[in-house]
Amino acid sequence: MRLLIGSSNPDKVREYRQILAGLDVELVAPSDLDPAPAEPAEDGPSFEENALTKALGYARATGLATLADDSGLEVSALRGAPGVRSRRFFGDRATAAERNAALLALLDGVADRAARFVCVAVLAFPDGRTESFRGECAGAIGVAPRGTNGFGYDPVFVLADGRTMAELPPSEKHRLSHRGRAGQLVRARLTRGW
Repeated sequence: MRLLIGSSNPDKVREYRQILAGLDVELVAPSDLDPAPAEPAEDGPSFEENALTKALGYARATGLATLADDSGLEVSALRGAPGVRSRRFFGDRATAAERNAALLALLDGVADRAARFVCVAVLAFPDGRTESFRGECAGAIGVAPRGTNGFGYDPVFVLADGRTMAELPPSEKHRLSHRGRAGQLVRARLTRGW
């Protein structure tokens, strides 16, 4: 069985390939297909809606079962922002390093640095069936980026043990992270069959 990882983000595709490794499933990315399908719009008001839209859009366009997610960072002091707009909150063209610097600047002098990562993953089938899985990871925003693993806000997201998400090796990150937790639920679902 083939499963499309519905994302144009190579870091996200890589993580899902690691999380789902060893399953009797051929994992493909949109870029592996010819022609590559267009990425569905990601403009809904919630992680759930965006993940559902992407998963169903890819499944219908390709005829393949699809796993897609929407994820982001919610910071308590910013009333849940950047949230569903995590990648675009500091501008559509901002790099990860620029987003992290802007977030740290917003929180300069702020005592409450509590935050969480959220991931909603949706399995969608060409016949329209869907299943949703949610993973969360609590932490705090640090005062400076640390670590070279991961991507996005990982270098500024500090876990309870004091390490940033970007300081974790992939195997440990996949046990603790929001995507890893959602992905483990997906993995358990796929082991039961289609």
